[in-house]
Amino acid sequence: MPQNTENRVDTAKLLARMPLFDGLPQGQTALLAAHSRGMHLSRGEMLFQKGDVANGFYLVVYGQVKLAFPSFSGNEKVVDVIGPNQSFGEAVMLAQRTYPVFAQAIMDTLLIHVTRDVVFDLLENAPSFARRMLIGLAMHNHSLVHDIESFTLRSSAQRVIDYLLQLCPSDGNCEGRIDIILPTSKQITASRLNLTPETLSRILHDLAEAGLIEVQGKRISISNPQRLRVTLAATHMDESHSETSRPRAPKRTLAVAPAKTRANIRCAKTRKPITELWA
Repeated sequence: MPQNTENRVDTAKLLARMPLFDGLPQGQTALLAAHSRGMHLSRGEMLFQKGDVANGFYLVVYGQVKLAFPSFSGNEKVVDVIGPNQSFGEAVMLAQRTYPVFAQAIMDTLLIHVTRDVVFDLLENAPSFARRMLIGLAMHNHSLVHDIESFTLRSSAQRVIDYLLQLCPSDGNCEGRIDIILPTSKQITASRLNLTPETLSRILHDLAEAGLIEVQGKRISISNPQRLRVTLAATHMDESHSETSRPRAPKRTLAVAPAKTRANIRCAKTRKPITELWA
């Protein structure tokens, strides 16, 4: 079970640092803190199950929480991975519904749970707090719309490229060589992008062969982000937009922006194939 850390965590200070509550009047922050508690989850520990009642919402101080749909076959569909300074559960709490997904820590994680009653009280009496909550909900909605667009209108390769660019500083608006660290395992990342792990590995292989990226473990180097952005717009894959659990070998064409050289698809140090380096 999640460990209650309210006696060891300065909840008011942590809440004040959260982007959602940045600049909130001190009195409102103190009221939130009085009705909140810190919670520590170990890796793999469940926070809640699908169908549980939402009696508040959560903010992540450090660590990561996976939100996913379970299945009878044992597979799961990852809806989102929530990281530091992000929140989740607001919409379900406000609608007074049960959770449509389960939440599980994928590493040691510290959360703050804010109770529903104090949120409802502030929504009725503090317009500035209400605006912040609306902004938070709007950002979640914008992210959801982006995911729907990606899953329905973009090919598998485009989804991977878009994901890599989002990991760049300034949400893809970066220039020059960039090194990024993939935040989750291949299996979780693939599920998040509505792909199989095999398809994700194959696309990374293709991108490396085209000289667009270099892969070493979870570290991916993008030598020219602008070229990757051009490739995102030009990529066409003759495959279904939604991958099934069984990998296929469709015909594909990866349209790549011109480059003088192509990267070797084997790691320069170990000589192992790129797809074997990312576990």
